[in-house]
Amino acid sequence: MVSKRNLLILSAIVLAAVTRLLPHPPNFTAVGALALFGGAMFSNRLLGFIAPLVAMFLTDLILGLHATMGSVYLSFSLTVFLGYFIGNSRKKDTYIKIFFAPVASSLLFFLLTNFQMWLVSAEFYTRDWQGLLTCYTAAIPFYSSTLAGDMFFTYTLFGSYFLVEQKIPSLIKA
Repeated sequence: MVSKRNLLILSAIVLAAVTRLLPHPPNFTAVGALALFGGAMFSNRLLGFIAPLVAMFLTDLILGLHATMGSVYLSFSLTVFLGYFIGNSRKKDTYIKIFFAPVASSLLFFLLTNFQMWLVSAEFYTRDWQGLLTCYTAAIPFYSSTLAGDMFFTYTLFGSYFLVEQKIPSLIKA
């Protein structure tokens, strides 16, 4: 049986995944935030890991599959573990970790996905330090959008959840 709390969290994840399908600036989506949120909020660790990745995969089927999916999914999987770190926090530490988690998540995504882009794009980047640096430099504008999206959606998801927890606690109780 699915608890009210897990149903509420799953609903938030589905709504966040829909942001990939709506018009948006490049990389300004809720996927990183929903990986953090799922990792932090699901008591079932497996569900916390699977839910954001399934949401990502389903939207990828609509948007199209691509050569760098491995690093994208790896970065979101590692972001779920960042979420576990938030979920296991003492109450007083939680807000500080939620504040910094989207920065770490965005940086992780930037480093992993652009490293793979460098590996698979021999026609654009040379296979040396200069090529890697060129690849990361070219991706900087996308990083700012990723960071802004991760921060906005992380604070929105966690803030909304904490607001519901305060105002309608019966929705959160298992």
